Amino acid sequence: MATDPSPDLVLTPLEGTPRTVGQLLTTFHLLLVVLDPYTNESSWILPTAARVIQTFEQADVRVAFLIGADTEADARQFLGPLAREVQTFVDPKREAIKALGLERLPALVHLDLSGAVANATEGWHPMEWRRVTENLAKLMSWSAPAIPTAKDPGPFEGSPAL
Repeated sequence: MATDPSPDLVLTPLEGTPRTVGQLLTTFHLLLVVLDPYTNESSWILPTAARVIQTFEQADVRVAFLIGADTEADARQFLGPLAREVQTFVDPKREAIKALGLERLPALVHLDLSGAVANATEGWHPMEWRRVTENLAKLMSWSAPAIPTAKDPGPFEGSPAL
């Protein structure tokens, strides 16, 4: 079950300067799609995750991938062109994943302006991802993505996060 991270937790982007969660939340909520680039489960959900991020990228919320990759190169290889298009944080020691209390990946985590987990889900359970995205859309006065679609995979538990 997701837990509130410390505001001092540092997230390291592929491009740019590392920032703390507290710094990232000064103006906008944060929606993280957390993936493990070394598992089939995270690769199965990548198109769905990209659709979720693209839906919210113009809303008043920061959207980003948090990738448990050993290296930046591994994160870039896993994401392909998305690594250039979407804010991506790399978590080689999985410290951020651990700080978020995640047990299964993929995961979807919404942090509010206070740094608290407003909503989260682990694994791919379409109705849970829909719940998280619909709640965020309501808060942002935005439209939620369609979840699931015919192209989305069937539900699965995901892989161990740590």
